[in-house]
Amino acid sequence: MSYRVSSMSVLPPVRKDRIIAELPKCYSKEAALHTKDEFTKKVRTACQEQRTGTVGFKISKVIVVGDLAVGKTCLINRFCKDAFDKNYKATIGVDFEMERFEVLGVPFSLQLWDTAGQERFKCIASTYYRGAQTVIIVFDVNDVASLSHAKQWLVDAMKENDPTNIQIFLVGTKKDLSSPAQYALIEKDAIKVSQEIKAEYWALSSLTGENVKEFFFRVATLAFEANLIAELEKSGTRQIGDIVKINSNSNNLYAASKKKQPNCCQ
Repeated sequence: MSYRVSSMSVLPPVRKDRIIAELPKCYSKEAALHTKDEFTKKVRTACQEQRTGTVGFKISKVIVVGDLAVGKTCLINRFCKDAFDKNYKATIGVDFEMERFEVLGVPFSLQLWDTAGQERFKCIASTYYRGAQTVIIVFDVNDVASLSHAKQWLVDAMKENDPTNIQIFLVGTKKDLSSPAQYALIEKDAIKVSQEIKAEYWALSSLTGENVKEFFFRVATLAFEANLIAELEKSGTRQIGDIVKINSNSNNLYAASKKKQPNCCQ
């Protein structure tokens, strides 16, 4: 198991290419957490008036899960380091990267946890799921089996988290290896799975970089928006009904798993 922890007590400045001024678009309106084109008026006004509370100091935890060799590490490295390493090494346990953004003028941080996909490391990795605000389930668009395992990965992640307070993304990688006809077939299945688990669907390529930056900007923005709305709720400045609601289906998946799930560490 490896992880990097900064010795700095102060968060680093935001890079110029991590500044977000507009709400990033979803990949598919058929499977999106919400389809609006702009930030809500209350969120934008709060940022303009600098009424964002502690949001600018928060670090939102994101866990990246999925089968072995679907491209979880390559996805994170492409965004964080703009690099693609063909010499694949399986992640042992967990690893993480910190990324800083500026959303509507407010600093915001994501902690991206890269977890092992190998069965023997599942128990180690699952101990780091707790406290996540975002779950990214990764599958290979050229491997139908990896898509079929998405629901179980979600069940595992939800054991350590509150299903009502989490955002879910289903991400298909290695799009560059799939022909348009092949991809069209799996996209239908992927969107269906996304709708069932109430996840936002994306397809991308870590090799070419297609949709990688756009995807992580979307993740950062929706996490920022959820945190700010929660902050406004605390101060009593928002009205009921403005928050993005994450489905209850995750609760059902979790409840079902409790009945049949053995202790994986036994």
